[in-house]
Amino acid sequence: MTTLEIKEMANKYLINNYGERMIALVRGEGAYVWDADGKKYLDFVAGIATNNVGHCHPNVVKAITEQAKTLIHVSNLYYIEPQVKLAKRLVELSFADKCFFCNSGAEANEAAIKVTRKYSKENVGEGKFEIITMHKSFHGRTMTTITATGQPKYHKGFEPLSPGFIYAEFNDLKDVKAKITDNTCAIMVEPIQVEGGINIPSDDYLTGLRNLCNEKNLLLIFDEVQTAMGRTGKFFGYETFGVEPDIITMAKALGGGVPIGCMATKSHIAESLTPGSHASTFGGNPLVCSAALASINTIVDDKLAENAQRMGKYLMQKLLSLKEKFSMIKDVRGRGLVIGVELGIEGKELVNQAIKSGLILNCIGTNVIRFVPPLIINESHVDEAMAIFEKVLSENV
Repeated sequence: MTTLEIKEMANKYLINNYGERMIALVRGEGAYVWDADGKKYLDFVAGIATNNVGHCHPNVVKAITEQAKTLIHVSNLYYIEPQVKLAKRLVELSFADKCFFCNSGAEANEAAIKVTRKYSKENVGEGKFEIITMHKSFHGRTMTTITATGQPKYHKGFEPLSPGFIYAEFNDLKDVKAKITDNTCAIMVEPIQVEGGINIPSDDYLTGLRNLCNEKNLLLIFDEVQTAMGRTGKFFGYETFGVEPDIITMAKALGGGVPIGCMATKSHIAESLTPGSHASTFGGNPLVCSAALASINTIVDDKLAENAQRMGKYLMQKLLSLKEKFSMIKDVRGRGLVIGVELGIEGKELVNQAIKSGLILNCIGTNVIRFVPPLIINESHVDEAMAIFEKVLSENV
């Protein structure tokens, strides 16, 4: 099928909740993808920070293929070998003791919210149910996680929202402290606000949240759906800032491209999710866990977090050079290979022009261009991307 044919069929049969889309991608390899008409693109979106090991990495493809020939799905009423192996690997790599698997970041955050409330009511006080989240945060699109999300645009039309969430200013410890009440049980935060505009915390912010939670007997939840799996230059984003949470959520890059989410925590907190209190039919099935294990091992064995750190610095230098040249660039910020370029103009048209020129980017909000390429990229990929980006910028001066 051609791109036009795919587009016509989509318009006829799909609910249009994603808006207009320019291209139809049909194949991927490494840092590149091809559309239905055969055009090649350098992908600096990576499935929205998902394809960290690149498209169709041989290790992930092999794991999926072999598992699909063996056992695709069974219920969590039974032990699942790839699931327990994946849990063991994540525990070895993190502060956590126990894992719960689901299908997405939103579901992982739902699990975190549920275990937090149940643990707090059982161990701290019956009235402990409120969770403080941050303005400009993003935690998912279920009814509860859009409520946790501190952006009114995601709430509009879905009211009444789920109760129990209070919003504080990101990177403002005084405001967080002022929002704590007798009902507060936890603080939930992204180490880097990605969907909110690639907002980087000050050096003392996450440490301050940790100290505040210790002082007030609150749980600290890190939403690492976009920052885990090597993206920030460390395997987990919390390692980048030297602060351990009580609960962590992850998804996106965890599966190497297949849908899987995880909520991980310490044993004494995990005990609150007793049999029957939470579940997921597809969560942690053999197929996705095999893919995730292959993806994680590739990130670790190939030192992709370290590469993200190196390439992130190289990309940042290139973007800062463009900032000196083009006044429309107001700021460049990020860690590792999650970088945002804030513009003084709307970014949608620049993104469209970049795509037409063979570089896939996307715009957060109205004016922040997000760079989240696969962690396998090298300097030649960055140079190729920057040549296209500079061309687009020069055409809009």
